[in-house]
Amino acid sequence: MKTIIKERVEINTENHIAHVKMIRGDKMNALDPIMMSALIEAGEQLIDDKDVRAVVLSGQGKAFCAGLDKSNFEGMASPSNATDNKPNSGSTKATPLTTRTNGIANRFQKVAWVWREVEVPVIAAAQGFALGGGFQILMGADIRYAAPKTRFSIMEIRWGLVPDMGTTHVMARVAREDVVKELAMTGRIFDSEEALQYGFLTRISADPLAQALETAQYIAGRNPHAIRGIKRLFNEPADKFVADTLLLESALQEKIIASPNQR
Repeated sequence: MKTIIKERVEINTENHIAHVKMIRGDKMNALDPIMMSALIEAGEQLIDDKDVRAVVLSGQGKAFCAGLDKSNFEGMASPSNATDNKPNSGSTKATPLTTRTNGIANRFQKVAWVWREVEVPVIAAAQGFALGGGFQILMGADIRYAAPKTRFSIMEIRWGLVPDMGTTHVMARVAREDVVKELAMTGRIFDSEEALQYGFLTRISADPLAQALETAQYIAGRNPHAIRGIKRLFNEPADKFVADTLLLESALQEKIIASPNQR
């Protein structure tokens, strides 16, 4: 087994399977700038790793990911307006959300979008909470398992914002349009049974991580070229116009952040 431990993320690779675990369990794996950078780096590393045949994505402790760290949100919503800041870069210059800093995405979007870019299947195992940005990371996975009573939310409207982390087009593809609109416009929390009914989950499992690792092992034993081809076959047509969607997310958010109604 090869283990790489970053400040917020741990990657264990064995038998062609990479297990990416968010390790900020004391904060329910909430997304701060360090966590976001670590997830992006982990995803990009796996894009280049041709030995990996499947990826499992999980969160340490009581939650998969409780969403954006509150202190990070407060910085975004300051009167300096909507920016894709990079606190760890050593630069204080703010970058507009509409600037494509990570391929077709900005930095916030890349946290969830990078799992669509990984060429092999990404299997998410959720427990506890997958809220806001955590829900969008879950949507970035190809296969999604969750424990019973896990709670989910497209939570951004609670802060007066639009969902803008890169997977709104996935939500609209796997669930009915009216369902996604209702959830996004209300920020309502829903449970695993509802998530499965809507199409957001592949299945409910008493032990979603064990289920994810079992599925990953099965996939890793199949023809790796065929597996990569299957992911591309289903993802590429759906993602054909995603660059426009990602830019629209950012443009709408830029106008909303720090406006009187949002504040």
